[in-house]
Amino acid sequence: MAVPRLNAERLVGQLNAEKSIGLTLLGLAEQGESGGAGYVRWPDGRPGVLTVASGTPDRLLQTGRILDLMRSVDIPVPRYQLVTAVDGHTVVVQERLPGQPARRITGGTIEAVEDLTRRFTGLLAEHPETANPDLHLRIGGRILCRHDSLAGYDDRSRRLLAQIRALGEMHGDRMTGDDVVHLDLTPGNILVDASGEITGVVDWHGYNGLARGDRRFGLVTLRFDLAWGIALDPQYPRVDPAAIRRLDRALDAIPPSALHRYWAHMGLRMVDWTIRHHGPADIDHQLAFAAARLP
Repeated sequence: MAVPRLNAERLVGQLNAEKSIGLTLLGLAEQGESGGAGYVRWPDGRPGVLTVASGTPDRLLQTGRILDLMRSVDIPVPRYQLVTAVDGHTVVVQERLPGQPARRITGGTIEAVEDLTRRFTGLLAEHPETANPDLHLRIGGRILCRHDSLAGYDDRSRRLLAQIRALGEMHGDRMTGDDVVHLDLTPGNILVDASGEITGVVDWHGYNGLARGDRRFGLVTLRFDLAWGIALDPQYPRVDPAAIRRLDRALDAIPPSALHRYWAHMGLRMVDWTIRHHGPADIDHQLAFAAARLP
């Protein structure tokens, strides 16, 4: 795992001992694969969510400033209440937003996500300190998006890798643009109320967290996650066919040169991760889906 699993009880104890902040652990979040989260309460009664984050405290404070900017234009993202280093790890306590991940993904859910992400447009035009991400099309990443796993698995994965590298040679590796981008825009990170209105978007501080670029990349991430959940996860939210149709129409509107690069990156990310952490049936699905929209 890129981020260690959260030992919430031990971590709260360390924070209270070292920082004298008086947190109370209330329980563990059900959602979240990459590290986990714990629900906490401050001495004044404020609820919070405790996580271990990738990156340095300085990087997380920078992310927190961008989230402050987003809240200033009424985008529902959490406030960072505490960012600190404990036992060699960066720890974040953030505001606990209302709502829960949707149990059913409808066409209306996708419409709400589209409307929300449009509000990300151009927000980082004056914030070059937030980097445009490397899509790793030509050179693999160290932790995610590795090329060696695809090169070593089978002929299908090697053909996919050749397509990914060719797109990198043709169009370049780095995402461009000045929008806020959530690199892991999945149903588990989108909170809704009983009416289906989005009440929060969370998990901005992982390896696949906040970046600067093209907001529409998040829709590609969401499409991959829906395909994986429908095919392979019996606990995944119910997904209406209308949701898939609406999301596919949104992807069709992305210029092909951009969509192909985003799709290649997500194919690389998902196939690499699946080869290294799952079994043959899951890998078969990811290889087939990754190839579906490549030229």
